[in-house]
Amino acid sequence: MGSPTMSVLAWAESPLQLVGAAEWAAAHGRRVPLAGRLTAQMSSTADELVERGAMFGPSEPYLGIPWNLLATHRHWLVGDGFSGQFRLAASILRPRRITFLDDGANAIAFADALTGRGPYSRPGVVERGMTRRLVPFAIEQVLGRALAGDVEIFTAFDFGERRSADLADIGVRVERHRFEWTRRTARPFTPVTDGRVLLGSARPVDGRMPLAEYLDWVRREASLAPVTYLPHRRESAAQTAAVSAIPGVHVWTQSLPAELILAGATEPLEILTLPSSTTTTLPLVLQGTGSVIRSGRSEIDTEGWSVTA
Repeated sequence: MGSPTMSVLAWAESPLQLVGAAEWAAAHGRRVPLAGRLTAQMSSTADELVERGAMFGPSEPYLGIPWNLLATHRHWLVGDGFSGQFRLAASILRPRRITFLDDGANAIAFADALTGRGPYSRPGVVERGMTRRLVPFAIEQVLGRALAGDVEIFTAFDFGERRSADLADIGVRVERHRFEWTRRTARPFTPVTDGRVLLGSARPVDGRMPLAEYLDWVRREASLAPVTYLPHRRESAAQTAAVSAIPGVHVWTQSLPAELILAGATEPLEILTLPSSTTTTLPLVLQGTGSVIRSGRSEIDTEGWSVTA
């Protein structure tokens, strides 16, 4: 767990990473100062977490690398181990201890990068320039700290016995959480469409799915029964507008992660989503509510098993 007197800082670049930092602070009973990327979604998420009682210390928004804060804290809570900015900062400042928080589904890929089961790069991304050249320096720093027992992964993902054993072999400790703090502090949530919630996706923005195909998916689900639509934080205004024009869709504009919103469900929900990390996080967040997450042709109930649809 590291020395309780070692100065700690959460370096977060996405709302889900902020939630992970709040969960870590609650699990360890430590007040954590925060360096958060300066975006509207990050600010609103940080404000919401503080209102719910997150154990955050002073919070400073930033653009780029928060060099001064990182230099004065020896234990970093880092949300994105693949980040070129993290690679640069770690190579130069050489933190004493590193805790990696979840960055969506990249948590699995990053674990594999540490053990050599996969490349040290985001899946599907071709890296160039400085980001690529920093790989050997960053991995040397991380693995060196791991050998000293000073690297851990704080995650909601189940890495499995084999992957966890491989991480243990290189000195990386894995600590699981199940969004206990998020569920304990949740605000009540009741959708306006009889429990049907459709989660927006940034796939069209990222070029991973044609917008027309995406709208057909939304239209098909809404034709079965009305849905409450939660836009993805990175989807375009044009995409949200096109979705809102579909009959049976009730857009709920919000700037918080789905995990924070849905944790307060007061009735069983039917969650409709495209494949994403939410198929891992939401069963934990909604455990015990009788909710079901539908992704593609599979259903995942909140006790954690899948059923063919």
